[in-house]
Amino acid sequence: MTRLWALTSREFSSFFRTPLGWVVLALFLCLSSVLFVGRTLVPGEAASMRDFFAGWLALLLFIAPAVSMRLFAEELRTGTIEPLLTAPVREGSIVAAKYIAAVLFLITMLIPSAVYVLILDSLSRPDFGPILSGYLGLLLLGMLYLSVGTLVSVLTSSQTLAFLGTLFALLILDVGPRQAAPSLPRPFDEILLQASPSQRIPYFASGLIDTAHVAFFLLASLWFLVLAAVILQSRRWR
Repeated sequence: MTRLWALTSREFSSFFRTPLGWVVLALFLCLSSVLFVGRTLVPGEAASMRDFFAGWLALLLFIAPAVSMRLFAEELRTGTIEPLLTAPVREGSIVAAKYIAAVLFLITMLIPSAVYVLILDSLSRPDFGPILSGYLGLLLLGMLYLSVGTLVSVLTSSQTLAFLGTLFALLILDVGPRQAAPSLPRPFDEILLQASPSQRIPYFASGLIDTAHVAFFLLASLWFLVLAAVILQSRRWR
């Protein structure tokens, strides 16, 4: 556990030692501010952040690859992955440490958006239940996207390829089922739609926390992380 925490702390701090981490953080805050003003502060409409959360779905498609692309790709490029693989640390712990650091960075990006809730509260009387569950849904979706990014980052030493590969994988994972579902007969169309992660977010945004949806995100994230650990282990024995 001590080694896991040490690796996680090292990885998390590395986000703030490079310009990329600050650029991603600043870009996320700027775009989320535009979303809040354009989709939430609408005169004459009820105080709700549902449209705001919907806008974040597209934002996460690009933010998650930007955060995860360097997790392994940079170390593979520079060769610093070799000392890490020869250290007395399991591959699963290495993957977990880098993934947890990425999730913590995502949470760091989400925290400043709490000011939007305060602004909304000062202007009206919003229902905080859907807001809190909406944030939970975004966090779970971000965790799934980051797990996909972690897997792709293990496969290449190029950050550019890791970014593009993750973006392509997320589009296939998320948009693919929604595009293919209308061409299928019932009930196969509904089954395929449930495979699209973003289709589950409206439930959270409306205040409904279903354990089935939570389990879907957690188990899917775990599956991609296990694959990443297996691939990393294969590199140890090359």
